[in-house]
Amino acid sequence: MLTRKQMELLDFIKTRMDRDGVPPSFDEMKEALDLRSKSGIHRLITALEERGFIRRLAHRARAIEIMKLPEAMEKPGFSPRVIAGDRVDPPRGAIPLEAVYALELPVMGRIAAGVPIEAISEVSHHIAVPGAMLSGKGQHYALEVKGDSMIEAGINDGDIVVIREQTTAENGDIVVALVEDTEATLKRFRRRGGMIALEAANPAYETRMLADHQVKVQGRLVGLIRSY
Repeated sequence: MLTRKQMELLDFIKTRMDRDGVPPSFDEMKEALDLRSKSGIHRLITALEERGFIRRLAHRARAIEIMKLPEAMEKPGFSPRVIAGDRVDPPRGAIPLEAVYALELPVMGRIAAGVPIEAISEVSHHIAVPGAMLSGKGQHYALEVKGDSMIEAGINDGDIVVIREQTTAENGDIVVALVEDTEATLKRFRRRGGMIALEAANPAYETRMLADHQVKVQGRLVGLIRSY
């Protein structure tokens, strides 16, 4: 099953290839899906490739081959479209669709809830999360927790945390902090004068005090998934 964004991207690629004979550029995909960055398109492309819907050809620019289509798109006359003015306001109290459907997020490796580890940049796999867990607009991603420094905040070793991408934080937020551009850690954020305190939620770990320029907020914790 594809997410709504994955379906939209696959349909856009197919439409452009049927029309022009070549797939669209990442910039065109980004604009068509109203995403802020090309990284979001890269994640969608990777997900479609992992599911066997497309294949990227090595060493060729803009080389994407459609391998198969979802059953709905193969039906004659299928053409997803948005008609201006046809939207009806939902009944009062209705649950938003985005809160009901499961959305897929990339799991960007592990994050240290303990001693900071090497900064995270690679997608290891994807995970489905309830839409209601995603707070506000913007990009989200997931990380696997390694360590026990946040156990008193209810975050255990092996948990999956859902992170909303942002570069600012309020005192008390649990954030993904990039330390000196090399190490990433999950800690509670507090500003103390010209310093940043990265606080653990385990008395066995000391609070780290760092200069403002040494810490870059990469995102804020908005959800947690635990397997038993």
